[in-house]
Formats: sequence, C-alpha cells, structure tokens
Amino acid sequence: MPPLNLGNQQPRIPLDVDQAWRTTAARSAGTVLFFDFDGTLAPVDDDPTAVRPAPKVLAAIEALAPVVRRIAIVSARPVDFLRDHLGGLAGVDLYGLYGLEHSHSGGETVTEPAALPWVPTMAELADLARAELPEGALVEYKRLSVALHWRTAPQLGEAVERWGLAQAERLGLKVQAGRMVLELKPPVDRDKGMVIGEIVRDADGAWYFGDDVSDIKAFAALRARAAADPHFFGVCVAVANPETGHEVAEAADLTLDSPAALGDFLTAATHHLT
Repeated sequence: MPPLNLGNQQPRIPLDVDQAWRTTAARSAGTVLFFDFDGTLAPVDDDPTAVRPAPKVLAAIEALAPVVRRIAIVSARPVDFLRDHLGGLAGVDLYGLYGLEHSHSGGETVTEPAALPWVPTMAELADLARAELPEGALVEYKRLSVALHWRTAPQLGEAVERWGLAQAERLGLKVQAGRMVLELKPPVDRDKGMVIGEIVRDADGAWYFGDDVSDIKAFAALRARAAADPHFFGVCVAVANPETGHEVAEAADLTLDSPAALGDFLTAATHHLT
C-alpha cells in the first residue's frame, strides 16, 4: 500500500494506511466514518434510480458501525432513497440533499425548516425542465432540489448547464455542479462541509470518503477541525472517476480506484477496528 499523506499534519507527514487504521483503532469510540453515496458507495449509473451499493460495502459498514462513534452517509440523494438503497442498516445516520434532510439511526426524516417553502418551486422547476430541455437530458426531481443530468447525452452538457444557470438566477436558487449533472437547490445555507463540521466538533477523529466536487467541502471541514485541534485525526479519501476524479484526488489524502475497491478497503479495515 502506498504511503498516505494525512491532512491533519502541516506539513503532511507520510503514514501508511495500516498505521492510519491503527491510529484510528486507538480512538475508535470517538471516530466518525463519513461516506458519500453515488460514485463512492455505489457506482454511477446512466439511470440514477438503478444504482446499487458495490459488493462488500454494506457488510463492511454493518461490521464497523458498532465499533466507531458514528457512521454517516452524506449525500445529494433524499433520505428516503438512501434508506431504501442501504438495506435498513442499523446505527447509521443519513444526511440527504446535502444536509437539508436527516435521519438518525433509522429515525424519522427531519427537513430543514427554511427549505420547506421551496417545495412548490422545485416541483414547478422540474416540470419546466422536462418541457424545455432537449431530448436526452434527464430531470431528477428530489422534492427539495432538481438535478439536471446529461450522462447519456454528453453533447447536451453546455445547453443543460446554460438553461440551469439561467433558471437559478431567475428563481434565486443555489447551484451545485457534479459529475455530468447540475443541481438546483433552495437558497438555504447548508452543504456537506457544514454537516461534517458540526458532527466532528467534539470527535477525536474522522474519515471522509467521496468522489465529487461537493465532497471537497467535506474534506475542508476535516482539515479545519484538525487545524483547530492537533489531537484530532482526519483522513480524506477520494474515489477515482473520469469526470471529477483529478480535482477531488488533489484535495484528498488517499485515492481508491472505485466503489468496489472501497468495499475491499473497508473489509480490510474491519481487521484493525473489530
């Protein structure tokens, strides 16, 4: 295993992965493991509704959940989608729509109050997108956001982005770029970095696994926590991909090849932590 540069060191001091897990094991009761979903736990699919977690991922998370402080999935997907696709994992917190929704350990879904008035706007926007965007663009309505995909029609990327940005300006929405997708969200101050920053305030350590540009804010939250507390042990892991992989890898401490490789990586980690 190649050396790992851990982001909580200034300058970064190389440590191998086995040593990083041993360090985590010594403080496992105070450690949080964070995961993005699409492109991290599950391969990206042309049909966003067809994705499934990679082999070994769910079993490894289930084994790790009892020995760490928390496991949290932080995703652009709605909480209900995550709950359905994670097979009812016990003891796992779900943060959907970049933190606009959350559910703790299988509990009820709680929505950020400031986002609720935007539900009708998002429904109208989704209808407008289906009517106006060219054939081949995929419109994914998520109640509190609308994602505009062009994965199956890459030639439409520029047109879809232009349309989405114009609508965001017209309606006063936030924009989140991603892997061949543009997502329009309510103007509510909530993102992955804020979610992670809140959770790790009193944690001893955390690992974050992600693959897209929105995950860079999560990496930054771990770096900020480490800068404020030298005792905190943070590791940022990128999952490689052809669209945003280079940018995310540049911000990470370690890169894995795929969601399948993440399944193997977490399975190996259980030997250190369980």
